[in-house]
Amino acid sequence: MRNNTSWRRHATTRLATGALVLAGLFRVTDGSARSRVVEPIPERLSDSTFWALHKSLSEPAGYFRSDNLVGNEVTMQHPIPDLVANTPRGGVYLGVGPDQNFTYIAAIKPRIAFVVDIRRLNVMQHLFYKSLFELSPTRADFLSRLFARPRPAGLDTSSSAEVLMTAFGMVAADSALQQSTMREIRTLLTRTHGFPLTDEEFAGVDYVSTAFYGAGPDLTYNFGTGRGGWGARRFMPTYGQMMAEADGAGVPRGYLGSEANYRIIRDMQQRNLIVPVTGDFAGPGALRAVGNWVRDHGATITAFYTSNVEQYLFQSEETWRAFFGNVAALPTTPQSTFIRAIFNMSGYGPSPGPRSVTMLCPIDKHVAAYLSGAMQAYYDVMACPSAK
Repeated sequence: MRNNTSWRRHATTRLATGALVLAGLFRVTDGSARSRVVEPIPERLSDSTFWALHKSLSEPAGYFRSDNLVGNEVTMQHPIPDLVANTPRGGVYLGVGPDQNFTYIAAIKPRIAFVVDIRRLNVMQHLFYKSLFELSPTRADFLSRLFARPRPAGLDTSSSAEVLMTAFGMVAADSALQQSTMREIRTLLTRTHGFPLTDEEFAGVDYVSTAFYGAGPDLTYNFGTGRGGWGARRFMPTYGQMMAEADGAGVPRGYLGSEANYRIIRDMQQRNLIVPVTGDFAGPGALRAVGNWVRDHGATITAFYTSNVEQYLFQSEETWRAFFGNVAALPTTPQSTFIRAIFNMSGYGPSPGPRSVTMLCPIDKHVAAYLSGAMQAYYDVMACPSAK
């Protein structure tokens, strides 16, 4: 097993700020009466625009205690029916972390999605996923490249996520397949797309690939935390288990739950419309830069997946206040929604039952509570002031 320790250290390299110039289709006047040019969100971003946008929105990377290559929120699909029913189509999705974002994106079908994470490794993981989606016409092809395992016989586009995970879990990893996939990815990212990745950055892509190659469907959130490595099942659900989850009614809504959901994400990746950003939720740059870009394109943030990041932000009054100041500056509507996970281990969390509960909460109600001084602790976030 290869382990690139540079992706476990606090990143200090400042990202260069790229310039992004877009021609305008019509003009509006902002509050300062200055005329500015607005262009609706395009149907596709060119490769150069995608990379310039990623660079211009990003902040210097920071530290988080885990590599966080796999999600661990077993109830993450439960609120999707309500999310779909109440989220306007054609907005902008904002999220954090690895692939769980794809499930929410497939559900609400935004015009564009931004995934903001403090770890630079998360950008490399999303470029890894972007490559796999573009190279793989079907879910089974995607998983074959992801796990570096030959595609098992008997799988087709109607196979359930559980069947897919079980089948790939019975196949041995193939080092030659892993190496050939990495060559495909490097060619796609650096030659086809022309992204100027450094060798150090591409080592992050290789690090993610090596993790999935080593563990396959048994990879857990614990990888890289020192709490059990590849298969510490008793601590965290595996990737395979997460993909086989469903909503509260038993309907599989994951991005690998159906071929239709997979194609939604593949199409957005092919059009460069899932943009990874390096940024701190409490930082001065990334969230506000994303918000400005969205506003300048006449759009609004309709869903903001925060996972349980707020649990960590509330360890410092300075950081949580900075975060909600950033949220208050985002372009939203009364229908804009936080998607957040609440964990039992937080000390505040829900009564015994699932290890985490996923909640939908209106963004504007939280902003109002923050601005009025009613928000003072993490408990106030979990209370979800929808009725206030």
